[in-house]
Amino acid sequence: MRIQSKEKEGFQIPPHTGLPAPLDCETNALFRSFLTPILETVQSWQELKSRLSHKGYGIAFREGHLVILKAETGEALCTGRAMGVPLKELSHRLGRPCVKAHTNGLSGELG
Repeated sequence: MRIQSKEKEGFQIPPHTGLPAPLDCETNALFRSFLTPILETVQSWQELKSRLSHKGYGIAFREGHLVILKAETGEALCTGRAMGVPLKELSHRLGRPCVKAHTNGLSGELG
């Protein structure tokens, strides 16, 4: 029996699908100082997307986590949990997000 990798079978693995590495304490404190107030005060998912975009960031959903992205590159910087506001808390306050899932089933974007 011969096994081929998914790449050889023609499947495309979406870029940037994993969770970000933990931040060092200084970077985490810096991000928390200006991102956490946004996460704690928004009234809707669209407002969250808009306010983060205004600061040069975006959001995605990966492996059941809210992930903050660098807007220019799509690089995952941290999770909502690292900012002290996990997805569960945001979902409780804002309602379930409408997520467009990627083909891998592990990640998606706000719809």
